[in-house]
Amino acid sequence: MAVLILAEIEPTDPWFPGFITQLKQGKPNLDLRVWPECGKIEEIEIVLAWLPPLGVIQRLANLKLIISLGAGVDQILIDPDLPDHIPIIRLVSEQKSRQMVEYVTLAVLLFQRRFIEYQALQRSRRWDYLPVPDASSFTVGILGLGVLGSTVAKKLGSMGFPLRGWSRTPKAIVGVDCFHGWEQFKRFLSKCRVLVCLLPVTPETEGILCHETFSALPLGAYLINVGRGKHLVEADLLTGLDSGQIAGACLDVFETEPLPKSHPFWSHAHIIVTPHISAVGSPDDVADLILDAIARVETGKPLEYVVDRNRGY
Repeated sequence: MAVLILAEIEPTDPWFPGFITQLKQGKPNLDLRVWPECGKIEEIEIVLAWLPPLGVIQRLANLKLIISLGAGVDQILIDPDLPDHIPIIRLVSEQKSRQMVEYVTLAVLLFQRRFIEYQALQRSRRWDYLPVPDASSFTVGILGLGVLGSTVAKKLGSMGFPLRGWSRTPKAIVGVDCFHGWEQFKRFLSKCRVLVCLLPVTPETEGILCHETFSALPLGAYLINVGRGKHLVEADLLTGLDSGQIAGACLDVFETEPLPKSHPFWSHAHIIVTPHISAVGSPDDVADLILDAIARVETGKPLEYVVDRNRGY
């Protein structure tokens, strides 16, 4: 069974070499290939995909499984020639969930404790006190109540933050005021001091972080986007920041990655930029998940976290 890594790999990225080493250590006889050095394509039965080149997957006649190396699968589903019968799975791990919880919690605390304003005061060498809202009055709204969203909510709730959540279909989570569907969307937004986006990208959610959404938030709200860059209408965020409707943003995902050096987000005083690192997973953790999926294919056991293509996640 040949496994093909079909991904855009930066030559200077240290993650992939460590990941490949862990795969080979975990399964020494693994026939692992890296695109474009793929040998006989009819031997390839599993693809590990991240931003795969369009049109390649359809050429793999004996393909049995596609494994997304990222949390989302939008970068796979955009291929118009993607075979319909090949299952796609996502990698879901406790480690990546824990990393996401840490990232979002830190961002919420930075905004609640007004660190962006204190950084501006530091640059001006001003020793001023800023009143800080209590956590109990700093409502956090979470877009997306799947595995990551519900885990983030549990942590923030334990710290005393009131929680609201929105999802496509009804959910019930202890300690979270849950909303669903577009008819409840603006009501959900109306009391969110912080809006956290953890949604998958679908035709319905693309561009959801836009002027209309920002206008429905309380004045001076904050945005944390750890979903996908396509969720955000970047010009609308800049307008919202300039007007004061949005007080600050923490962004880990972008329409174009790496973020171009000329992009205004880099220098904006009220934006925190991080390079898509909210939940990367360690090479050994990701390798273990992939080796488990390979073993399931080899033994005929049911796959976990199979993507529903109609939903996009």
